[in-house]
Order: sequence, then C-alpha cells, then structure tokens
Amino acid sequence: IHSKPELNKAFRNWKYEYQEEFLDFCTGVKGIKILYDSFFKEIMNPEYTPGRLSELISLLIGQNVRVLNVLPNDSTRIADETSLVIMDIVVELEDHSITNIEIQKIGYAFPGQRSACYSSDLLLRQYKRVRGENKNPKKKFSFQNIKPVYTIVFFETSQREFHEFPDTYVHRFKQTSDSGVKLELLQNFLFIPLDIFKSNIQNKNISSKLDAWLAFLCMDEPEWIIRVIEAYPEFEAMYRQIYEMCLNVERVMEMFSKELQELDRNTVHYMIDEMQNEINRMGSELQQRKEELEQKDEELQQSKEELQQSKEELQQSKEELQQKASKIEELMRRI
Repeated sequence: IHSKPELNKAFRNWKYEYQEEFLDFCTGVKGIKILYDSFFKEIMNPEYTPGRLSELISLLIGQNVRVLNVLPNDSTRIADETSLVIMDIVVELEDHSITNIEIQKIGYAFPGQRSACYSSDLLLRQYKRVRGENKNPKKKFSFQNIKPVYTIVFFETSQREFHEFPDTYVHRFKQTSDSGVKLELLQNFLFIPLDIFKSNIQNKNISSKLDAWLAFLCMDEPEWIIRVIEAYPEFEAMYRQIYEMCLNVERVMEMFSKELQELDRNTVHYMIDEMQNEINRMGSELQQRKEELEQKDEELQQSKEELQQSKEELQQSKEELQQKASKIEELMRRI
C-alpha cells in the first residue's frame, strides 16, 4: 500500500477502524464481510458460478430452483430508498419467476409495507415483460404465464418486530384466505434477521446447509470459517476464492473503497431518516397537544356558557322570589 502513492492516499483517507478491518481480512485475521455488495456479487455471481445462488435460494424457499440470469434492478423503483441497503440483486429463475435478494445494514421501519411495494414492482415488471413477449396477435395473453415473485431480505441489524421471536431467524410469508379457498397470489416474502441467527448459533453446531450458508454470509471469525468448512467442505472453494481475491490488494482496496463510500452515504441517509422520524414524532406530539388545548378551550367555553346560564337562572329565581315576597307583603297589609 505504501509503495504506491494513490493506494497510500486512499488508505490514509479511511477511518482507523476501516484501516484495521481491511488489514484484518487481507492478512487472514478475519474473513471478508460477504454481505458487502461487491464481495457478494463476486463470490455469488450467477454468470460464473450459478449453482451457489441457486442453492441458497432453493434452501430459503424450500424447493429446488436454478438461477437463469441477473436482471437490472433499477426498473420502476418507487423511490431512491437505497440508503440502508448494502446489497441488492434481482435474478430470474429457470421457471421465469423473479427473485429480489436484498441485504440491509439496518432494517428499515415498516419492513412489511416496503417489501410489499417492491414485490408489486417486481410483479408489474414481469407482467410488462410477458405482455411484450407476446408478439403473435392470434395468441391471447394469459395471466397463467405470470410466475411467482420472491422478495428475500437479510438484515444485519433487524427491527424490534423480529426480536419478539428471538429463536426464529427465517420468516416466510405468503397470502392465504380465511375460507380455505386456494388461489395462487404469486407474492412471497422471506425475512432473515442475521443478528438473531448469530445469537442463536453462537453456542451451537452447524446443523443444516442453510445454517452453513447464513454463517458464511455473516460470520467472519476464523473459528467459524473452520466450523463451516468442517461441516460442509464444499464451502472451502468459496473461502479459497476470497483468499485469492485478497492477494490482489489493489483490486480489493478499490472494492472496499466503494463499499466505504456507500456506508458513509448510508450513514448520512440514516441520520437524515432518524432526524425526519424525530421531526415527525415531535410534530405528532405538537398536533396532539394542540388538539388537547383546543378541547380544553371548548370545555372552558362550555363551562363559561353553563356558568352564564346558571347566573341567568339564579337571577330569574331571585326575581321570582322578589315577586313572591311582594305578594306576601301585600297579603300581610290586607290582614
């Protein structure tokens, strides 16, 4: 690094903690964080090693699938909400269903609503493609050609909703009816809180291939790398590929710099999101206080009107008493 001015400059511009992290995985003290976008796509690239991502998706959704190709993931995104996303890839499976795999550094608020919107985006994207491919005017478009879509979200740090289930780290959702009637509604969701997985697996053995994959994605300690390889030797090829990547320090520095830029951007966006949430919360509290004050004003006005009414009634009673007193006095004179 110090032998090349451009590398030395880039290295010195990093925060100390990032310098240490980079040196740790380049020297083998720790493994690379596979969750980083550049490293994930390098190791899991379906173009060169299609079996890896296919196996991971198969284990998650519970059926054998094969990744056909990677699709552009900018399509009709509802908004630029990449602030907390550290990896995002959209793939088409062999049966032409679409899967979006996303890794979030910190879980977004309202994960269900957000994922539902992006799932709808994937579904609409597939619908447009199938309609566009139907060039034969005699052949009518059929909704039967629309295949399922899967939204798979990994969280490095998950939301409080998931921590209410501390022993579960894979959550699968699909739409069902309350009557028992079965319709294929196409949208499927999987949420994997990796922080909960780490706390669950810490003092246990790797008991399944899915556990091995999750450990591969989020555990970078050497002892865990050894445990994964001992349980499933086929992971050694991926760890070896990572090792060979690290031998090219210049290339890995470039990839790592890109990740750090994204992390810095994420941090700024996250702070903005947090500040906006705080502003929204304070605005809601102010609105609530305003409504309470208005209610009290109404109650005060009502009390004032009731007091005025009581005063008028009292005055009326006084006048009636005076009238009765006058009549009594008049009667007394007659006696």
